[in-house]
Amino acid sequence: MRDLLLNLSSCVVKPGKRFCPLFTALSALTLFTSCSNDTSQNVSLVSSDNVIRSAYGTLEELFQTEVINIGLESLGYKPIAGSELEYDVIHQAISRDYLDYTAVHWNPLHRNFFEENGGHEKLKRVNPLIDNALQGYLIDKETSTQKGIGSLEDLRDPELAKLFDTDGNGKANLIGCPPGWGCRDVIESHLNDYNLRDTVEHDNENYFALMETTIKRYNEGKPVLYYTWTPLWVSGVLVPDEDVVWLDVPVVGIQENASVIDGKNLGFEVNQIEILANRQFLRAHPDIARWFELVNIPITDVSLQNQRMRDGENTPADIRRHAEDWIRDNQGTFDDWIEDAKQAAK
Repeated sequence: MRDLLLNLSSCVVKPGKRFCPLFTALSALTLFTSCSNDTSQNVSLVSSDNVIRSAYGTLEELFQTEVINIGLESLGYKPIAGSELEYDVIHQAISRDYLDYTAVHWNPLHRNFFEENGGHEKLKRVNPLIDNALQGYLIDKETSTQKGIGSLEDLRDPELAKLFDTDGNGKANLIGCPPGWGCRDVIESHLNDYNLRDTVEHDNENYFALMETTIKRYNEGKPVLYYTWTPLWVSGVLVPDEDVVWLDVPVVGIQENASVIDGKNLGFEVNQIEILANRQFLRAHPDIARWFELVNIPITDVSLQNQRMRDGENTPADIRRHAEDWIRDNQGTFDDWIEDAKQAAK
């Protein structure tokens, strides 16, 4: 079984669709363990031969995973290529010891995934890898100005919502988050909390394919409505305050600590993107635990790397090179982190 995991660790990337065969392996393992009445007999893919296993949610998050993995190589480990999985599956896999870590735990967005998979007993959040990630809803600036749309609540008006109808049913099409992403539940709660079900529908399939269509619509001069986050290349193409504007989301319930830009409540809490690891794995590897505590990547650097992907440098080999470039540009700091981590193992 361990060999199966190693052999299925690479991803196939196709336009509009990303497929990782490791998902099939993890799904099979989950089915196997869920059918076992004796948890002591569950398959435990414990790291052997210094092999370290990780996963990420979208290809745009492979960059920080590769930075982490290069550091692990410097510590003498053998990280296998990260695999692209849904966020809920990643948390489950780390909790069950099918994976060792992820560099894409959004706190607090992924708190339910954290708590539902053993919480602090099985998992450990490490210091933020990327600080102050934002999320929210945007529309094109021209429509906002001409129609006076500045709030998500404005879309309760059927005439305004119809401006963003892309499938002919009279409702606004909001580009949002697929199942398995933490943001999907927040968007669904907003549609309920602001009584938007009659005028807005949540398009939640392939986010990146839908955003390519959205960008095309914008370039054709048509109204657009979508969710996005930072760091991501989207805001380098549709630039906030130039091409598009954030929508205000009045305070409701758990979003009372939402981020604010230019006086607008964005409806999503400010998040720290953290490394999440199996707690027993960290206990067994104090050098890795220390490495995870030290590494930090400025959010602007991640955004710039994402733009390079948008410009065509978007293969796993390209992204590995981007990580190597970032380390070279920060070599002194990187070397200090590695030396500090090595000391932790002594």
